[in-house]
Amino acid sequence: MNVQTIRTDVPVLLRERDGAIAVLTLNRSAARNSLSEALLIALSDTLKDIAADQTVRAVVVAANGTAFCAGHDLKELTARRGDTDGGRDYFRQVMTVCSGMMQQIVTLPQPVIACVQGVASAAGCQLVASCDLAVASSAAKFATPGVDIGLFCSTPMVALSRNVSRKAAMEMLLTGEMIGAEHAARIGLINRAVTPGQERKEAMALAKLIASKSSYTLKIGKQAFYKQAEMDLAAAYAYASEVMTENMMARDANEGICAFIEKRDPTWEDC
Repeated sequence: MNVQTIRTDVPVLLRERDGAIAVLTLNRSAARNSLSEALLIALSDTLKDIAADQTVRAVVVAANGTAFCAGHDLKELTARRGDTDGGRDYFRQVMTVCSGMMQQIVTLPQPVIACVQGVASAAGCQLVASCDLAVASSAAKFATPGVDIGLFCSTPMVALSRNVSRKAAMEMLLTGEMIGAEHAARIGLINRAVTPGQERKEAMALAKLIASKSSYTLKIGKQAFYKQAEMDLAAAYAYASEVMTENMMARDANEGICAFIEKRDPTWEDC
């Protein structure tokens, strides 16, 4: 196991390797895995390293303890109220680092799967929504409760509103109420809810299935998915047509099509 430690005696993020799967585990269980500055930096640095590692074909983001992630570390943020600017520069810095890390997940070449065992609230819910896929325990709960403390979940809103319908997102944002895993699956925040204790097994099985595909194909497909989603219909089709044309010229596309025709398993070279 590779463990990354940033400015603390206890590693805030654990990194393991299971074959072609990288498993990142939030490790601040005593603080409900809240996203401290150190944890945000650890995640960002680790994602940057994984992006450059072609031997990693999928990523699972999990957490230790009873909570998946309680959002930002409010104690850490509040401690900076005494700064000469009332904490403004520090708040901006933390929000910028967090937003950048969430975008790293989206732009990462490898698919990322959230494995949610407990509560994911505020920026923790944002983390789940930022992942490409999510598997959760049926006991898990999700919320954007900032409205309850006078701090609207504006940055979590960005990821949430790109996963669920507007009305579903607005209900979560305006009420701050927890929703269960089954409801989260119905509105598209997660892919599936499973028996408590089975979420890691299910997430790993999904990751291994995805890792069996051509990583080149997954990379261009993931990039195209998010890019076309921001376009109007005509532009999306024009862009996707170009992507498919380029994809058809790839070695793995030729191999995959030939293997299908010849009724054999393909041999990927990830190019």
